[in-house]
Amino acid sequence: MIANYQVQRAGEKAILVPVRFPAGGSGEFDRQLEVLERLLEGYADILSPATLGSPLHEADAALFPELIGESYRHLTEFQNLGRPVLILTSEFGTMSMWDWEIAAYLKSAGVGVLAPYTLEQAQTICRTLGVKRALKQTKFLVFQDNPGAGFQASIFKRFYWWEDECTQRMLDRFGVSVEKRSFKRLGEEAALIPDEAVDAAVAAHPIPSDGLGTRPIRSAMRVYLALKRHLDEDRAIGAMGINCLNESHFSDSTPCLAWDLLYGERGLIWGCEADTVSMLTKFVLHRSLGVPIMMTNLYPFLSGQAALKHEKIPHFPDVAEPENCVLAAHCGYLGVVPRAFAKEWSLREKVLAIVDGNATAIDARLQDGKITLAKLSPGMDRLIVAEGRLEAYVQFAGSDCRNGALLRVCDGHRLMRELPSHHALLMTGHHKAALLNLAQVFGLELVWI
Repeated sequence: MIANYQVQRAGEKAILVPVRFPAGGSGEFDRQLEVLERLLEGYADILSPATLGSPLHEADAALFPELIGESYRHLTEFQNLGRPVLILTSEFGTMSMWDWEIAAYLKSAGVGVLAPYTLEQAQTICRTLGVKRALKQTKFLVFQDNPGAGFQASIFKRFYWWEDECTQRMLDRFGVSVEKRSFKRLGEEAALIPDEAVDAAVAAHPIPSDGLGTRPIRSAMRVYLALKRHLDEDRAIGAMGINCLNESHFSDSTPCLAWDLLYGERGLIWGCEADTVSMLTKFVLHRSLGVPIMMTNLYPFLSGQAALKHEKIPHFPDVAEPENCVLAAHCGYLGVVPRAFAKEWSLREKVLAIVDGNATAIDARLQDGKITLAKLSPGMDRLIVAEGRLEAYVQFAGSDCRNGALLRVCDGHRLMRELPSHHALLMTGHHKAALLNLAQVFGLELVWI
């Protein structure tokens, strides 16, 4: 549940307007509404009731605590609601089984119906509705100067997330804005933070570091303090990212520790390499579903020598059905995993040659077992999803994969065809029902691999 990982923001609760029929109902409306106010406490703000066919208050969805046979004769009014119809007609916070046919009839006529069959689904739908509204008042802040002009330019110039078209599509489709600030200036701000402030931050945040020296930890803490200042100045910031590899010459450290600390303190969503599409996917999924999530690089075994060369490893692990297996690794380890999500966690010396010798990286492990991979498409109209398992962790000494994850998916060939990026979001668990509801709320096509 979301409470295990972050404090839910009040602005991310759904706003629901209850709707009753003009002729009244069976008398159950008011009793059921009282039940729903209790079951959805903390997930939704429920407004005063309105009558079907009359003007409604501004709300994320029209809540129907009761449906009656008269529904079939009010189709036009349902179609004119202009917002999703949330059917919660049972005392358990779900759609009553007797309303199945009405829900199917409304759906067949193009009405956007949300009909959860568990209370958890109803609560997740409310969170998702709130996230959809909150995104329109949310800013993503990225630090970069001239993306693609730094290290490994031939690689970094190819990424869609730096295109103006991508930023505009995010705004048009989700309402989220992206603000860009100078990474060079951020590095200068971090260097000027007084030693006393750094000392206090180090003392206040014990860091599992397995023998890492004092200087790398202090440098990482400077980045954290510099980012925290920007976050304090603007409450609209919901996610931050840095072009931390391609333009790593602007800092003697990496932001990995900062992302761990700021997630733990503020629930801040982070973006490695300033990948705004990953940030948006992560924001939508994590705020809605409340499950552990992180971004990593995917190296399907089917990608062969191209992946092996990039990770500087001699071969993939020897496994059955290798065509359905994926190596997940980023910056030498699995990637930036906050301590709140990890079963093992340590800050270590950097691995990649592209960053400063003083930089650090997180070596962490998510729980083994069921996992879900996901990423928004470039058109921002599809969510690509693959379910699988995290089977083991694999290590290659002296490589760029010191501790990666071995993932198994259902169809590796389809993964190669359908997944839109080497950057993908990795969630623990399988969440098919929740993702189906999420896709409906956001109007996304859900593509299952």
